[in-house]
Amino acid sequence: MSVQDPLKKKLVRKALSEGFAAASVCRPDAVPEVPGRLAEFLSKGRHGQMRWMERRVKWRGNPAELWPEARSVVVLAEAYTPDHNPLEDLERREQGVISVYARGRDYHDLVKKRLKRVARWLVGEAGCEVKVFVDTAPVPEKALGQAAGLGWQGKHTNLLSRDLGNWFFLGVICTTAEITPDAPEVDHCGSCRRCLDICPTDAFPAPYQLDARLCISYLTIEHDGPVDEILRPKLGNRIYGCDDCLAVCPWNKFAQAAREARYDAMDDLDAPLLGELARLDDQAFREKFAGSPIKRSGRNRFVRNVLYAIGNSEDASLLTVAEGLADDADPAVADAARWAARVIRESRESPQ
Repeated sequence: MSVQDPLKKKLVRKALSEGFAAASVCRPDAVPEVPGRLAEFLSKGRHGQMRWMERRVKWRGNPAELWPEARSVVVLAEAYTPDHNPLEDLERREQGVISVYARGRDYHDLVKKRLKRVARWLVGEAGCEVKVFVDTAPVPEKALGQAAGLGWQGKHTNLLSRDLGNWFFLGVICTTAEITPDAPEVDHCGSCRRCLDICPTDAFPAPYQLDARLCISYLTIEHDGPVDEILRPKLGNRIYGCDDCLAVCPWNKFAQAAREARYDAMDDLDAPLLGELARLDDQAFREKFAGSPIKRSGRNRFVRNVLYAIGNSEDASLLTVAEGLADDADPAVADAARWAARVIRESRESPQ
C-alpha cells in the first residue's frame, strides 16, 4: 500500500462526514477528450447566448492549464434527490414547475461551504495547497467525475451513477497533494434512451450530445429576450429549468436521499401559482427568491417564463393577468404577455 492510500481513505471519510454522498480522485490531465468535444460544441453554436463559454477555452478544455501546480482533483457528489416524481407536477397547468435543484437554497453556497471544510482539513492533513470550485469556474466537472470513477456522462450528458442515480451536485477540490487516483467509470446506459425520447424540444441531436439552444433549462434560465414562438408551447408550465431527462433515468432507483434539509422546497416553490408569480415586480421578486438560485435569472426573464406557462395553461381566469402585463417595461415580458393573452383567447373561441 502506497503512502497516499491512508490519506485518500481519510479524505473520503471526511467528505462523507460533511454530508457528501461520494468522493473520488483523478489526475488533472485525465480528460484528454474534453478539448475536442468542447471545440465541436462551440463551433456548431450549440452554446447559444452563453458567450462566456467562448472565453478561457484553454482552461475549460484542460483542467491542468487552470492550475499547473495541481497534482490531484477530488470530485465530490452531494445528493438533492426529490421526495416525489417531478414529472407529476407537469399535470397541474395552473402552477409553475421549477427544477428540483432550484426549489431550495442556492446549492452553490451550500456545497462550497462543505467543500471548504473538506479542503481546510486536507491542508491541515497533507500540508498542501487547494482550490475549490462549484459550477462557477471553467472546470469540466462532469468529465472529471467520470475520470474519477464517480459516475459516467449519460446520453443526456449529465453525470449519473450506479450508486446515486443522477440527482446530485458536483464540487471539485484541486490540490497539490499526490492522492491515489480512482479507476474511471465506464458507460452503463446500454440501449436505454428514455432521457432522449422524453425531451419535449428534441434537444439531443444524438446520444451524448446536447444542443443548448433547444434545451428548456437553457431557454428558461440562460436565454435572454423572447423565446421562439415555435418552442413556447413545448415549455408547458416549466418556468425555471427542466428535469424530464433526469426524472426518467432508471438508475434513479439507487438514488440516495438528500441529507441537506435546505434543499427542500422553500415556501410554495413545489407548486407556485402562476397568477401570483406573474405579478412580481423587481423588488418583490428579489425578496421572494433571496437565497435562491432563481434570483440570478432576474425578474424579467422569470416573469417572461411565467407568462409562457400562463398561455400554455389556456386558463381563462389568468387572461386578465396576461393582459395586465402587455405593456410591461421589459419588451420580452410584454411580448410574452401578449402571446399568452392571444393563446388563451383563441382557446376560448375554439370548439371543444
